[in-house]
Amino acid sequence: MSDVFEGYERQYCELSTNLTRKSNSASLLPHGDDKKGKLGEIKSGIDEADVLIRKMDLEARSLQPSAKATCLAKLREYKSDLNQLKKEFKRVSSPDVNQSAREELMESGMADPHSVSADQRERLAMSVERLDQSSDRIRESRRTMMETEELGVSILQDLSQQRQTLLHSHTKLHGVDEAIDKSKKVLTAMSRRMTRNKWIVTSVIIALILAIILIISFKLSH
Repeated sequence: MSDVFEGYERQYCELSTNLTRKSNSASLLPHGDDKKGKLGEIKSGIDEADVLIRKMDLEARSLQPSAKATCLAKLREYKSDLNQLKKEFKRVSSPDVNQSAREELMESGMADPHSVSADQRERLAMSVERLDQSSDRIRESRRTMMETEELGVSILQDLSQQRQTLLHSHTKLHGVDEAIDKSKKVLTAMSRRMTRNKWIVTSVIIALILAIILIISFKLSH
């Protein structure tokens, strides 16, 4: 699954959980500046959630078919959750609902401002569960990334060692090339000397032969 999608998913789950809590708290507040401020925060959060949903949609549709199907299935759940948040915001914003809701909660011994309806508790639990699942997936992704990073470091170390070996071999080969060049020069010089000596010996032999011929001719003439 895409790391980008998981990042958006985690942000949405955290935001959904926070919005649920704020909606529960706002439903118990009387109309006034405090409630207006709380509703303003919820509206901004819902707008942010809309943006995250669109980002997840774009990211999911850019994935390979196997990952794409999984992400789109999750996205449908998040869209449904966002619709519930919008309905809850609309209900909380209605001036006719707050007082009766507060009175019912107070009469039933649930005057605690953090108390929620069964439906709200269920949705909050689902949001927390999705957040936990998202956290687990992110931890697993990080573990995989760390393992991949370690493998990459090991491969780089092996490549570095191989590079050093190749450089060392190149240095040795360079030394061999120099030795061969020197040997060629020595052999060339020896060959030249041998050729020169050959001509000298040949000249000496010819001179000796000529001298012998001259001596023989001189004796025969006398």
